[in-house]
Amino acid sequence: MSATEERRAAVTGIGVVAPNGISTETFWKSTQEGISVLDRVTREGCEDLPLKVAGEVRAFDPGVVEERFLVQTDRFTHFAMAAADLALEDARLGQADTEADPFSIGVVTASGSGGGEFGQRELQQLWGKGSRFVGPYQSIAWFYAASTGQISIRRGLKGPCSVVASDEAGGLDALAHAARAVRRGTDVMVAGSTEAPLAPYSVVCQLGYGELSGESDPARAYRPFTDAACGFVPAEGGAMLVVEAERSARERGAEVRAYIAGHAATFTGASRWAESREGLAQAIRTALAEARCAPEEVDMVFADALGVPEADRAEALALADALGAHGRRVPVTAPKTGIGRGYCAAPVLDVSAAVLAMEHGLIPPTPNVTDVCHDLDLVTGSARVAQPRTALVLSRGLMGSNSALVLRHGAK
Repeated sequence: MSATEERRAAVTGIGVVAPNGISTETFWKSTQEGISVLDRVTREGCEDLPLKVAGEVRAFDPGVVEERFLVQTDRFTHFAMAAADLALEDARLGQADTEADPFSIGVVTASGSGGGEFGQRELQQLWGKGSRFVGPYQSIAWFYAASTGQISIRRGLKGPCSVVASDEAGGLDALAHAARAVRRGTDVMVAGSTEAPLAPYSVVCQLGYGELSGESDPARAYRPFTDAACGFVPAEGGAMLVVEAERSARERGAEVRAYIAGHAATFTGASRWAESREGLAQAIRTALAEARCAPEEVDMVFADALGVPEADRAEALALADALGAHGRRVPVTAPKTGIGRGYCAAPVLDVSAAVLAMEHGLIPPTPNVTDVCHDLDLVTGSARVAQPRTALVLSRGLMGSNSALVLRHGAK
């Protein structure tokens, strides 16, 4: 076995906190059944704002995190710490394992929205009561790096820790960064993204996005690849994954659920959706080349699915450009239309769903979408029985980032 093969980056644990489930099992059950949980925004202070529909995490109990960490962190970091716990448990990495060699385990996350809810609360204290009522944790809780820092501190993880700031595509880029760290010698990386962008302050900041859906009917608010596409619906939640060296995983008897086989990223500029065609196609080609994967080997695609006609068209054409005729035949899905497009967290949830789809032999459907107006084999209605062994996950950011990630089934 070559050194490269020994250091293959394997996914061994998944932890999910999503609008449709607070565990991997409930998330997958809802995802494979195509259940949509999009609904009217209920968060206090958002009632009269133009954003009417979102994917809210309504059953999350922050009490799963110790009080001393809760008081200094925002909701998006609460999600991250809880999801990291679930992922480590899923990978069968307990406290004793992480304490044995803490420098062999690192953390990498991505975030687009940061700690808006914490900031909202502190701003209200400032203007309502005065500066003496603003707590010291305001200086760190809002910061997009908070989740990496707090997960590493709370779990005592002292390996390479980092934060990826590359727009919504950062979710995929964080996983790729973790895979590179593993290939370079780190045993384990806890990687992913969570978001909590539904506080009033955060929502107001998002209203400048022309791509945001203003539709008030949850069943019609987010329908990419259709003539009725009117933008995307935001969501909170996300996922954390355990990525580790295949050899060390197998030595400790852990299940290799999938391999991160290839990744690439490009940049084409903010809201220049026609140009994203070329950038996304290039990212796909380069990711496939790194994975040593022929276009016809791709068994399913998890689409970015922005819900903006020009962007949807560019994505469909990019698939045709990069995959050739296979790009029009390969099954494409976008489960995020049932839970919302959670910025950096959205592609990490897609990666989680892709791993589960390969394990269960099912390609999940695209909720709320029926009449497809692009030359795509979009999976709609119900899950499609298949035996996918290779998945391509795509992501684009509103500021112009494009990212593609190739996953291989754990048996390969």
